[in-house]
Amino acid sequence: MSATPAHNIDLMKAAFAALNRRDIAACIAMLTPDFQIHVAGAPPRTGQAAWRSNTGIMFTAFPDAQVHVEDMFATEDKVAVRARITGTHTGNFLGQPATGNAIAYDSIEIYQIRDGRIAAEWICSDTLTMMTQAGIHKKGALLALWLGSFKVWIAAALGIAVGALVFAWL
Repeated sequence: MSATPAHNIDLMKAAFAALNRRDIAACIAMLTPDFQIHVAGAPPRTGQAAWRSNTGIMFTAFPDAQVHVEDMFATEDKVAVRARITGTHTGNFLGQPATGNAIAYDSIEIYQIRDGRIAAEWICSDTLTMMTQAGIHKKGALLALWLGSFKVWIAAALGIAVGALVFAWL
């Protein structure tokens, strides 16, 4: 039996509502036993215990974290979500002590639904912004990284400009 997109959206809305109220048992009940976790920049993990561990890390560091769903749409077996996560860094996060800083960052997520349960997630969150807001990275690091990504384009533009000047001079 194939689930409808509307059913999949209802399932995900229920999952985010349970997460926001910290009903971990309800969240686990919505996951398949072989649930797969794919977070950008991290090795894949499998299982409900892995999900519980990841969630525990987040809620230890940001106990007031909330997921605000901005957009959600679905197909027969996938749900895409654009969310904004907010919270306050009041606990240890990946070895970094609490700073008390507020965070608000974006996350793009895709979920696979199988037999009425969540079977997999692919999450691509703006963790650099989150870590900068939390005070784990210096504020200039984000700007430096952003500007650094343009060095290839700047070098190419300068090369073309110099080449055009040389060609025009000849």
